[in-house]
Amino acid sequence: MKKTILSLMMMGSLALSAQNTPTQITIHADQAKTKIPKEIYGQFAEHLGTCIYGGIWVGEKSNIPNIKGYRTDVFNALKDLQVPVMRWPGGCFADEYHWMDGIGPKEKRPKMVNNNWGGVVEDNSFGTHEFLNLCEMLGCEPYISGNVGSGTVEELAKWVEYMTSDGESPMANLRRQNGREKPWHVKYLGVGNESWGCGGSMKPDYYSDLYRRYSTYCREFDGNKLYKIASGASDYDYNWTKTLMKNAAGHMNGISLHYYTCKGWSGSKGSATKFSRDEYLWTMAKSIEIEEVVKKHISIMDSLDPKKRVGLLVDEWGTWWDQEPGSHPGFLYQQNTMRDAFVAAMTLNIFNKYTERVKMTNIAQVVNVLQAMILTDGPKMVLTPTYHVFKMYKGHMNATNLPLDVQCGELTYNDKKIPAVSASASKNDQGGILITLANVDPDREQRVEIALDGLKSAKINGTILAGKGIDSYNTFDKPNEVVPTVFKGAKITKTGISVILPAKSIVALEL
Repeated sequence: MKKTILSLMMMGSLALSAQNTPTQITIHADQAKTKIPKEIYGQFAEHLGTCIYGGIWVGEKSNIPNIKGYRTDVFNALKDLQVPVMRWPGGCFADEYHWMDGIGPKEKRPKMVNNNWGGVVEDNSFGTHEFLNLCEMLGCEPYISGNVGSGTVEELAKWVEYMTSDGESPMANLRRQNGREKPWHVKYLGVGNESWGCGGSMKPDYYSDLYRRYSTYCREFDGNKLYKIASGASDYDYNWTKTLMKNAAGHMNGISLHYYTCKGWSGSKGSATKFSRDEYLWTMAKSIEIEEVVKKHISIMDSLDPKKRVGLLVDEWGTWWDQEPGSHPGFLYQQNTMRDAFVAAMTLNIFNKYTERVKMTNIAQVVNVLQAMILTDGPKMVLTPTYHVFKMYKGHMNATNLPLDVQCGELTYNDKKIPAVSASASKNDQGGILITLANVDPDREQRVEIALDGLKSAKINGTILAGKGIDSYNTFDKPNEVVPTVFKGAKITKTGISVILPAKSIVALEL
């Protein structure tokens, strides 16, 4: 009886094959042809919880050190991350946001209730100027999500004019009155968000027509070129993508996709920090399922757009757990462990493979919300394991993807197989190579043999991210529980590189 129970437990838990066989990775430099757009490493900032207020923005009069109202510690952390693009103001908030409420003197800006996230008062002190100025200071592209759900065509058209026109137009002159003489450069414009849900509960045919109408009036002013993005599908809704591509592909530059590693939208989503081995394995299996989802959406797009003119933008992705105990239930504040870091590492490795079609992704969200880069509490700030993954991976931005094959052991969760090792490689314009590796096995190191296939290297610099456990995380009192350190487990061999990849670790190798 005991043996039977043990066997059943193992079936639902962990099994590994080929433990004594090294992981074999072959990098095919001769097949390299696609650049990894820097926008693959994009961020997302919504008026949700303390992402904006207390996270990014504290105001010029705050006792918290700030640069023109932006938190100094958060600003410097984002600057160091080299954030390439940031999406704003939502999310669901975008389709209730009326941009004219967020311009002009702050004391005169009308307040509103944030009906989507906690029913709290939004004072609009962070608006168009504050966001676009932040992007300018960070050197990142702004991605504006326009209000289609509750806004008008005229409202969105005037917002584009306000931001980008340099002429003697009413909106350009209004911007000048509000202190900004020259227009901003705004490339990315989302025409609605989750229009199938919080953005209007629309059907795909109806939204297709609405998209065509709204996008028509989003004009290009004074040399500013807009990359117009249709509100795309959630997860497995392939019909939404098919319908939009059939009806409106000729009017768009991109279409979005949302995918969360989440147990479901009702009931408990599970704790961010207290989870079983099975829950960890479920998370790994769910997160890499994004590859099949992306491939199926790409297949639909390829059939209707064989020249790949329309980009796929996964502009919301990441883990979604229960809010931290004691925090506001509508603020989606969650801790961030090594488990989340593995989701980030594996997902980014996947995105790097499909950049012929995938042109941008935006993890949700940048500060204090869901799988955040940064957590704050009053004057305190801490960087999460996910932040460190993005920093370790930033060398992939604008580098050329090097296709690779991985042969490795597998973890098994129920009927799902999870490769023990996830990998990606790229080569930058200076000839430097970045290889990122994740060993998701919580118990066993992996011997990895990397064949460089025509490439040569004389020197390796390595960085490793690992905690004491898969549930390790950083707190305000202990901010260095999970931080990158120097990795010395790689060496050059006659055939390539040999690596001893510790259990539950993420490694970046710079050649």
